[in-house]
Amino acid sequence: MYRALREHAPIHINPDGTYFLTRYDDVMAGYRHRAMSSDKKVDFKPKFGGGPLYTHHTTSLVFNDDPYHKRVRKLLAGAFSPRQLAALTPVIEDIVEKMLDDVAEMGSFDAVTDYALRLPTEIIADMLGVPEAHRHLMHGYSNLILGALDPIVPPAKMAAGHQAVEEFGALLADLIDHRRKHPGEGERGEVLAALIFGEIDGEKLSDEELVQNCIFLLNAGHETTASMVGHGLATLLENPVELRRLQGDPGLIEPAVEEFLRLQSPLQIGHRKATEDVEFSSATIPAGAFIHLCIAGANRDPEVFDDPENVDIGRDPNPQISFGAGQHVCMGNTLGRIEGRIAIGRFVERFAKMRQAGEKRYHGRAKFRGLKTLPMEV
Repeated sequence: MYRALREHAPIHINPDGTYFLTRYDDVMAGYRHRAMSSDKKVDFKPKFGGGPLYTHHTTSLVFNDDPYHKRVRKLLAGAFSPRQLAALTPVIEDIVEKMLDDVAEMGSFDAVTDYALRLPTEIIADMLGVPEAHRHLMHGYSNLILGALDPIVPPAKMAAGHQAVEEFGALLADLIDHRRKHPGEGERGEVLAALIFGEIDGEKLSDEELVQNCIFLLNAGHETTASMVGHGLATLLENPVELRRLQGDPGLIEPAVEEFLRLQSPLQIGHRKATEDVEFSSATIPAGAFIHLCIAGANRDPEVFDDPENVDIGRDPNPQISFGAGQHVCMGNTLGRIEGRIAIGRFVERFAKMRQAGEKRYHGRAKFRGLKTLPMEV
């Protein structure tokens, strides 16, 4: 469908009057143009009412413009500095080795639930200082909160999303209170500490801002990394020539991760609202229009990528935009790439006879694309 739109209606007007963009250059322009707003305070009100989901999504970094966006992003930036990422790399390696030992012992397992989901959950839990006893809840919270962003959400699913924000928010509020009282405690939760005690121009985050942006960190880092690792393993299983190529040259893992991101973008669609008339390649989008930026379509645009429907783990150049672009580009993109390289690279190195043991299934959300199950044997 995205290919048909890109070829025949690259700036498509939906029945509801919103615009759907699928060409790479248009999507990039949508991300980078100064007149494109990410603020959703008005748009989310009919969807979420005044409940916890509304509070969360309109307080988190991703759905805000400057000056709030700039202030929160600066406070978060320290968590993703080169120094912090260097310190995290051996932690990621240790977690991956433990997970590899576990799946080796199982022999037959689900590569999504038993492997891909565990790594980002553990990393983010460490960053926020979430106790071991509560970590099993984090995936469910993330799914419910992100699932509420789908275009059509059944009432029961919406209610579960509201409850997830409340429950995880209460847990985080307790962690924040404890860390304030014990600022130098432990090695875990350094990102949480940076958010609690950090200041920009003498101003700190409020308690509500702290809680909601910690939930945002879980959702942003958890979903994309798990989907990337799951898609990467599935892509290699379905393309044995590329699997053998990577096994023969482990140094290809870096471009391989970029290719997995291009082929199966974890975030399929971004959203913006035009604050003034904006000219694109084949149309002018009027002020006030709501715009869907199709990352998945852009990442397979033949004007940018040679032979875009096929897998090439050595693809160069590969300017894929799965992490977005412009001032809202995902600030955890380097961490996500490190996680993907280690998790997929070590898996392939260790299990030369890896094989699929059943049908893969997707979780079926519109905005995010990820596997629900991927049965494997090693």
